Amino acid sequence: GLQHVHLHSQEDLLDVDGFLAGDDARRGKELSELFADPQIDVVVCARGGYGCHRIVSMLDPHQVRASRKPLVGYSDITTLLLWQRRCAGVVGFHGPMLEKGDQQAPEALSELVSVLTGASPGPVLRGRGCGGGRAEGCLVGGNLVTLVASLGTPWEIDTRGAILLFEEIGERPYRIDRLLQQLRAAGKLDAVSGVGVGYLSGCDDSRYPRPSAEEVVAAVVGPLRVPLVLGLPFGHGAPNLAWPFGVRGRIDGELGVVEPLERGVMSAE
Repeated sequence: GLQHVHLHSQEDLLDVDGFLAGDDARRGKELSELFADPQIDVVVCARGGYGCHRIVSMLDPHQVRASRKPLVGYSDITTLLLWQRRCAGVVGFHGPMLEKGDQQAPEALSELVSVLTGASPGPVLRGRGCGGGRAEGCLVGGNLVTLVASLGTPWEIDTRGAILLFEEIGERPYRIDRLLQQLRAAGKLDAVSGVGVGYLSGCDDSRYPRPSAEEVVAAVVGPLRVPLVLGLPFGHGAPNLAWPFGVRGRIDGELGVVEPLERGVMSAE
């Protein structure tokens, strides 16, 4: 439980540099130091926002791989999760950060501790099944805008044979469609095993109420004839349940569930 967790935080955690939490060099250096520090077992991000694209080139993939430390976050942290998996070959966790403070859903916190200690592969994510059967594949994804922003980079998302999981906040349906069309044009939907969608928070448009963001997703994914599950409990909403990024999982488009089949960390016991 949490009583066995010791929290270490940087003194300059709340620094501000324009729209960033401090300058790039300092943030890149501090993240590298956290991976190198033998007293640190896991890196949980304080918040998302923007800026990860600016510092990943400062990270040493060999050091990160050698440290074998899970990194936890969502939203803009999708960039770090993608980089850690593709460039360092290490599994991370798409899950809650520290920005909610004591407003974090207790369920999300307890599940996070469970997956980080290797007690379980992760929670079964339950949503609304939209058909397409059942499939297995590597769990990858994150924030939709940030996934699209990975195209053409060394940490570009690899969706071949994967279950693509994504969420979004504040993007109107036509923008959701444009993001999905870019993934489709880039060939990222050609070989997916399935698609799971988390919270699409504030992704509506009072001027054009239909189609909704979820209807846009269904229209794009439907022709792929793969399992599709909507309304999964992860992303910008509560509870934001953690799932291991880069392990095998299963999706059931009939029952509306996504579940990891492997642990993201090995239990110390």
